[in-house]
Amino acid sequence: MREPFRMKAWLRPLRWLLWLCLAFLVVGSVAVLLVYRHYAPELPDVAQLRDIRFQVPLKIFSRDGKLIANFGEARRVPTAIADVPELLKHAFIATEDERFYQHPGVDYQGMARVGWEFVRAGGEFGSGGSTITMQLARNFFLTPERKFERKLKEILLALKIERELSKDEILGLYLNKIFLGNRSYGVAAAAQAYYGKLLGELTLPEAAMIAGLPKAPSDLNPIQNPQRALERRNYVLMRMREVGYIDDVVLAAAVATPEAARIHELPIELEAPYVAEMARIEAEQLLGSEEALTGGYSVYTTIDSNLQLAANSALRTALSDYEERHGYRGPEAHVSLEGEAPDALALRVLKGLSVTGGLLPALVVSVSPEEAELRLQDGSSGTLAFAQSDWARRYVSADERGAWPKKLTDVLKAGDIIRVRVTPEGDWRLAQLPTVQGALVGLDPENGSIRALIGGFSFGRSKFNRATQSERNPGSSFKPFVYSAAFEKGFTAASIVNDAPLVYEIPGVEKAWRPQNDNQTFSGPIRLREAMVRSKNLVSIRILDAVGVGYARAYIERFGFDPKRLPENLSLALG
Repeated sequence: MREPFRMKAWLRPLRWLLWLCLAFLVVGSVAVLLVYRHYAPELPDVAQLRDIRFQVPLKIFSRDGKLIANFGEARRVPTAIADVPELLKHAFIATEDERFYQHPGVDYQGMARVGWEFVRAGGEFGSGGSTITMQLARNFFLTPERKFERKLKEILLALKIERELSKDEILGLYLNKIFLGNRSYGVAAAAQAYYGKLLGELTLPEAAMIAGLPKAPSDLNPIQNPQRALERRNYVLMRMREVGYIDDVVLAAAVATPEAARIHELPIELEAPYVAEMARIEAEQLLGSEEALTGGYSVYTTIDSNLQLAANSALRTALSDYEERHGYRGPEAHVSLEGEAPDALALRVLKGLSVTGGLLPALVVSVSPEEAELRLQDGSSGTLAFAQSDWARRYVSADERGAWPKKLTDVLKAGDIIRVRVTPEGDWRLAQLPTVQGALVGLDPENGSIRALIGGFSFGRSKFNRATQSERNPGSSFKPFVYSAAFEKGFTAASIVNDAPLVYEIPGVEKAWRPQNDNQTFSGPIRLREAMVRSKNLVSIRILDAVGVGYARAYIERFGFDPKRLPENLSLALG
């Protein structure tokens, strides 16, 4: 008779436990419902994620598709999730959210741990516990503050995202949005920035390095902190082994692989910085600054890459030849070679000097009468022969130079910091940064499009574009426009105009205007074709007077000239 009673005694606490669990479930459900109803109106529309526009830099190309420049603060290369290799997906999932494909947006096991940390921290959340979906919600819609209210919104928004987007859509948005250091947003940009590779070219250790960056993109950066970055990479690899993505053999090989990350800028395929700046300004005027630099636009210019390379070479060669004709001004600086190895010294003293217009900085470590030994900025060495330096007569003034050097020691000393350039034969030649400047523009005569443009010796040294900003009077090169206006009015190349002196009395001006030909001679009656060839000023003035300044200005404006810059008098004929 006592056995049933004993059974009931055991059932009573169990019954209370069940009632307690049920009450907790009801209260919890009501609490969740109240929280959701309170915050639901504040949650953003997840549908925005389907039409998200990432901030993608502006790219400038030549007409034949060569990259000239890349403008924008952020590096970003939007990539479809289908193009992300499995090893990179696995690296992120193993490190950030191993149950990503199982949970509904919130990993309750991780949240339990975070809740305990929240209690211990007195109301602030530490790191961890956030699923990939929760991180996506925070990165797109919420602030990074570690407060209870923000965490609740993050959880609710993550659940909402999971209801409306597929797992692959969520992972794709996450891998394109996340910041990975060195101005890189998204995994494709990080692969380019750290390894100079496309996503499909990444090795397992490289993928693991990138996957380890979200926790602390600055502190765990392989450029800023290579040792901590290596430790983090190896942790990611170990997590991939624990989750089952790789085995022990693959893990050991990957951990033993040296880390080789370094900064890789997007490879510029054509040097035309003055053109790039012109295109950037035009794009910002058309689209607005923010839209132009973040809208992912690609601008194709009329520049021909082969002609641009020829223009760069022609201008720099001409300026370098001018410098050689006017003498050598001496080294840029001089340092003592005592107490430090030449290689280490070269790296230290040349570090702050940039390659300018193809002229490389170099340290002279030894000199003989016939040759000098050099150390270059990249740590390599080279030899400079006297035959490539025999032009270096000492500069005295613009019109005076010293005697010809007879040996290299007349020009250089050990410890000199100089500039050298590579000759077409592959030899080093002594050079110096030019004190003169120049510009070159190549136009297509059929349609006026710019095929090549360089606005100075080096954009890095001077961003002033002498091709477009250094305005000069066109002089006689303007006369064809005046003749064109005359032909429109009935003149022909065979028309005869008198090349004779002219005198114009100007009211209010004491001295009359007496224009002259450049050789101070006159040819009398002359056909326009001959006057054009011989650039006769007086003929140009007479035909402008005949057609009328007003008519000529209106006609010439059709070529794209700014009317404000066209004189409203006969001096227009002289440019």
